[in-house]
Amino acid sequence: MNLGKKKSLAAKTLKVGKERIIFLTTRINEIKEAITKNDIRDLTAEGAILVKEVGGRRKNLKKATRKSTGNIRKKVNTRKQDYVIMTRKLRRYTKEMEKQGQINREERLEIRKRIRNKGFKSQANLKEYIKNLRK
Repeated sequence: MNLGKKKSLAAKTLKVGKERIIFLTTRINEIKEAITKNDIRDLTAEGAILVKEVGGRRKNLKKATRKSTGNIRKKVNTRKQDYVIMTRKLRRYTKEMEKQGQINREERLEIRKRIRNKGFKSQANLKEYIKNLRK
């Protein structure tokens, strides 16, 4: 009394896995006679073939995460941000001054070194330095 073929037919028809199909033992003779998909659908509607619910797993509740010392992300130091902004501004300005012909290449490279070493507090400070170069 092997009903494997009938089980696979029922699984295809009902679009579920074979493990979920259950045949009622009292109506096995009717199930043996079922040949077409339509027969299987009729038997399912009558209650001779049952479909198990999907087996799942228990949901594990997520643990509340605490911020420990290794998980804290600090923002980048504001001093560093200020340095980057100032450096870019001064480098842009020196490049423009070289294009205009107010300073030559060697002077520009020297000024870049000073910018790198925080030699200038502001753009006004740099302008003053360039004026003194001419004197």
